[in-house]
Amino acid sequence: MKRIYLGLLIFTGLIGSAQNVNQFPIPTKQQLAWHETEYYLFLHFGPNTFTDNEWGSGTEPEDVFNPSQLDCRQWCNVAKEAGAKGIIITAKHHDGFCLWPSNFSKHTVRESKWKEGKGDVLKELSQACKEAGLKFGVYLSPWDRNHPDYGTEKYNTVFAGMMKEIFQNYGPIWEMWWDGANGEGPDGKKQVYDWKRFENIVKQYSPKTVVFSDIGPDIRWTGNENGIAGDPNWNFLNIEGFKRGEGAPPTDTLNHGNYMGRRWIPAECDVSIRPGWFWHAQEDSKVKTPQQLFNIYLKSVGRGANLLLNVPPDSRGLISEKDAQTLVAFKKLREESFDENLLKSANIYYQFSPKDVTFRSVDSNGAFGANLQNFIVELPEKTKINCLVIREAIHLGQSVRKFTIEFYRENKIIGEIKGTSVGKKRILTFPTKNITSFRVYLEDAKGIDNISGVAGYYIDEKLVEK
Repeated sequence: MKRIYLGLLIFTGLIGSAQNVNQFPIPTKQQLAWHETEYYLFLHFGPNTFTDNEWGSGTEPEDVFNPSQLDCRQWCNVAKEAGAKGIIITAKHHDGFCLWPSNFSKHTVRESKWKEGKGDVLKELSQACKEAGLKFGVYLSPWDRNHPDYGTEKYNTVFAGMMKEIFQNYGPIWEMWWDGANGEGPDGKKQVYDWKRFENIVKQYSPKTVVFSDIGPDIRWTGNENGIAGDPNWNFLNIEGFKRGEGAPPTDTLNHGNYMGRRWIPAECDVSIRPGWFWHAQEDSKVKTPQQLFNIYLKSVGRGANLLLNVPPDSRGLISEKDAQTLVAFKKLREESFDENLLKSANIYYQFSPKDVTFRSVDSNGAFGANLQNFIVELPEKTKINCLVIREAIHLGQSVRKFTIEFYRENKIIGEIKGTSVGKKRILTFPTKNITSFRVYLEDAKGIDNISGVAGYYIDEKLVEK
């Protein structure tokens, strides 16, 4: 084990030197705040909700959009009851229909029957999110199967104008979601997107907005729509030579990140609570169970990524009762599983030089107050445990590259687990063990102590994959 002097000053000292010593990317303030959200809802809503399609043609009459009971406060109440911290809405999907009365399109809520053309979903939802204390994000598909200028340089001005409208009229926008679709299909028109221009608009009009796409610049797609991050999952990505949509990095790279990547672009895991992304009545019986969602949570948030769970409003303009009930039950599983930290009375031992010395006790959340590398956790008595949560101080970067955890009963080793990446939060589940202590051995990139907390739990064994 390495030697560290002035142990109580470890944390302060590393903050000042991390960027120079580590030589690895570190997150921006906006990215750090994004990491803290962990779990939020995706709402696919638009003409497809009423036509029973997943991808609209763009030729649907505007009057097809006519929710009878649209209530954005209900959406936010469901999100709050689910423990989600934000909502991202499909302001414009591939069909080009705008959920706000855009001045750059004639295919919007303004041309529909809903509220006699005076409705504005983005206005109602942005206000409801502010009232509920939820973050508000917008999905804006660059593909537009309706707009007559799509496929020409003029359309870049159209899309830029739409972004400005959203930032100026409905902000603050926490996350902007750019889909990579571009004229798919045998008769699809292709568009040469001016991504540099679009990125500059974000910087100019909403610099605190984090932007999602295949290559960021702030958040990356995880390469699948199953809600599962790679193991390992690195917050680093190389984007040179790659594009959004066609020409994006391979899905395996998106899933795992780049071990030695040059940019901090963490993964966001998107998945739908139903088989489809838009609401379909025939899928009411196919809603994922709370247990399935919990498993997805372990493989997304539990691997250091964020979870974006799609919960599509129905044709009334409400999140269905079945979906809402499932979300509440999912929250209950999380609360029951991670309610009691079994390490709250444990002692942490850390080697300064020749022998182990008491470093400090963990708090109820499993935080040390300072960084550790190799360490021992001693419990006051034999304890049944099947889950550990390890956190890395990611404001210093992501330096842990391998780890081994050995479990002990008295002085006898009774098992071990090995892993690679940690990141914002690593949730490790394993067959139940009755232990008195465990040891954590870390192999980091350049000797930077970077573990900020550890917690232990005994969760329902049916939730632990064997």
